[in-house]
Amino acid sequence: MEPNLRLASEHRCFDGTVAFYRHDSEVCGGEMRFAVYLPPQARAGKVPVLYYLSGLTCTEETFLIKAGAQRLAAELGLMLVVPDTSPRSTGIPKEDADWEVGTAAGFYVDATQPPWASRFRMFSYVTRELPELVGKNFPARMDREGIFGHSMGGHGALVCALRQPGRYRSVSAFAPISAPMRCPWGQKAFTTYFGPDREAWRAWDTTELISSGARLPPLLVDQGTRDKFLVEQLKPELLQEACKHSGQPLTLRVQDGYDHGYYFVSTFIADHLRHHAAALNA
Repeated sequence: MEPNLRLASEHRCFDGTVAFYRHDSEVCGGEMRFAVYLPPQARAGKVPVLYYLSGLTCTEETFLIKAGAQRLAAELGLMLVVPDTSPRSTGIPKEDADWEVGTAAGFYVDATQPPWASRFRMFSYVTRELPELVGKNFPARMDREGIFGHSMGGHGALVCALRQPGRYRSVSAFAPISAPMRCPWGQKAFTTYFGPDREAWRAWDTTELISSGARLPPLLVDQGTRDKFLVEQLKPELLQEACKHSGQPLTLRVQDGYDHGYYFVSTFIADHLRHHAAALNA
C-alpha cells in the first residue's frame, strides 16, 4: 500500500473487512477520506468494484453504518467504495456555514467559481483519483465498476455515469436529485459552484444530459412516497419523462409509505446490490 494512503481504522465484518482511509488528494488539494468494504472473496483474487455516493450532510461512514449492505456484498463478492461527500477544512470562508453548499455538500461536480474551484472537484476525485487509488492498492477488477448513490449522491452517480459513457457496467439510485437545474438544492449549489450562467449547469443535470442523448446502462431508481423532499427537490417524474422520450431504459419503483432516510435505503439495498451484481459478475 502506497505511503500516501493512511489507514484510520479497520473492522471485521461478515468475514470481510470495513476499513477507513485518509490520503492527500492532488485533485482536491488537501486530505480526503474514503471507506472500503472488502468481501471475503477478495482474499483469493480481484473482485468487482461498486462505488456508493452519499447525500447531503453525510460522511464516508454513513452508508456502511446505516444501510446494511455488507452482508449481501459479502455473499455477492462486491467491493464497496464510499468517498466522503466533500473536501473538509479547506480554509474557504464559511465553507461549513450552510448544510446545502460547502462542507458535506460537494454535489459531485468540479466547481469553476472561486474560491471553490481549487478544492471542490468531487467529479474528478470520484471518477479519476479515487479509482486510481483503488486499482493500485486493493484487489479490484477495474474493468468491472458500478456506481450508485442516495439523494445528492444519486444525482452524483447518475451524472458520473452519464459523463463517462461505457465506464460503469451498472448504475442505480435512491431518491436522486433528478433535475438539479429545476430545484432549490441544485440551483443554490450550481450558482455557488458554477456561477449564474445556466447553460454551464446543463452538463451536470441528469435530465438535461439524458435529453441531450447521453445514455446509461439499464437504470434502477427507488423513490418513497412519503419523502418530504419529493415534490420540491427530487422530481423523479422529470427523470421518467426524459428517459421515456430518449429511450433510456429505466425501472422507477415508487415505494408507498417510505421517506427519504436510511430506513428506506436499507429496506431496498438488497435489490440494488443484486442489480449491480447481475451486471458486474456477468
